[in-house]
Amino acid sequence: MELTSGIISAAGTIYKNNRGSILRTIIYTIGHFIIAISVLMLIANVSFWIALTDAIVEPLANAIWYFILDKWWASKSK
Repeated sequence: MELTSGIISAAGTIYKNNRGSILRTIIYTIGHFIIAISVLMLIANVSFWIALTDAIVEPLANAIWYFILDKWWASKSK
């Protein structure tokens, strides 16, 4: 119980300190999923399930990269 409370508290603190970056990252990632599926299905002529798999894995890596970039950028803007 104590471990769970600590994890929830830490997650809340991380969210509070990074709310803007996290929300922008989530919106970017959802848009990337949709765009990647559409492009793969139209241009590469792959099935929905293959496009979906690629569209999930690749944007998750991009989301991590974007979050790091956004945090760095914001630290240089202050």
